[in-house]
Amino acid sequence: MRVIEPIIRNARELLERGEHLIATAYVGNFASSTITPVVLRVDNEMAKEDSARLIKLAADFNDADFIFVLMEAWSLRKDKLSKVEQIYERYGSIAASPYAVDIMAASLETIHGVWMAEIPIKPKGVSKKKRTFGVPEFKHYTETKGRFVHLLPARDGEQDAGVLH
Repeated sequence: MRVIEPIIRNARELLERGEHLIATAYVGNFASSTITPVVLRVDNEMAKEDSARLIKLAADFNDADFIFVLMEAWSLRKDKLSKVEQIYERYGSIAASPYAVDIMAASLETIHGVWMAEIPIKPKGVSKKKRTFGVPEFKHYTETKGRFVHLLPARDGEQDAGVLH
């Protein structure tokens, strides 16, 4: 976690200065201490696919053994999680619903699996622009799907860099 702590600290400092975070994947190799930031475009499906392709290219080029993604996002209040389908039907998105909660979404993929955290973003003091978030509590996920996971290069004897079973 020492590798991602400065990234998280920098993101917190940006929000606390009243700035917004640009969604970014940090593609790295522990042995060489190489980290390549890849700015993510997530405004439409094609942009998301292009971003995933860029992450994969950076991972292959750097022989990456981790990908750390950090972005501002929206989640639902815990009491509304079971109603996600109705919320999408009624409002079209989580962000458009009155139940949206600003979060910092973080994911760390290594050759040993995927860990994710959602950290609520709160106002910092009385400022309307300055915000902050707490310490992420990562949970290990054994089954992950989607365009932004399983992008690490396969290691010797592996078909996919996927999850350690």
